[in-house]
Amino acid sequence: METINTEKMKTQMRKGILEMCILSIIRRNKEAYVSDIIEALKQADMIVVEGTLYPLLTRLKNAKLLSYTWKESTSGPPRKYYVLTENGELFLQEVVKSWNELQETINKII
Repeated sequence: METINTEKMKTQMRKGILEMCILSIIRRNKEAYVSDIIEALKQADMIVVEGTLYPLLTRLKNAKLLSYTWKESTSGPPRKYYVLTENGELFLQEVVKSWNELQETINKII
């Protein structure tokens, strides 16, 4: 009989909600630079490395949920700031609604 690895299960659950968390951070901040997103995730005890974040942001952009603008930086090259599109806002509203329903259901069970 195989034992269930709780760390592996936690990782899988985090992957499942990471997009919702990233979109929520961007919406809360109106726009966000990658380091802003990573910092907000760290503050919430959800550790994510840049190598994980960039492909996810690209996927969200390609799905037309995000767009970005370049802004000059006082220290170094221009920075890419991500913003939610109208589709991204609608998508996030639906995902949060589904999350709340799921959370309510699971709380009834546990």
